[in-house]
Amino acid sequence: MQCVWCEEESAKETTSSVYWELPDGTRAIEITDTPTIECTECGMMYQDDQLIEEVEDHLVLINIKNVPNCISYDALMAEPKLLKRNYFRF
Repeated sequence: MQCVWCEEESAKETTSSVYWELPDGTRAIEITDTPTIECTECGMMYQDDQLIEEVEDHLVLINIKNVPNCISYDALMAEPKLLKRNYFRF
């Protein structure tokens, strides 16, 4: 897999903890076991654009008051949605 930062073919899929600011800006949460791309050449760890959009949309669609300060990626994505889709995304 090619790294988007250094463009070397040394990236691999893994998981890591990430920190995400909630849409209302009241706090940030830790999301553990988040799908991550890690490059062994340059050391960058990042999430692809599709995953970022999925997490951001999901945080808009759920009751964020119920989300603890630390939650696994799978548990976060299993939180029930209050809306069918993100009507704010164009």
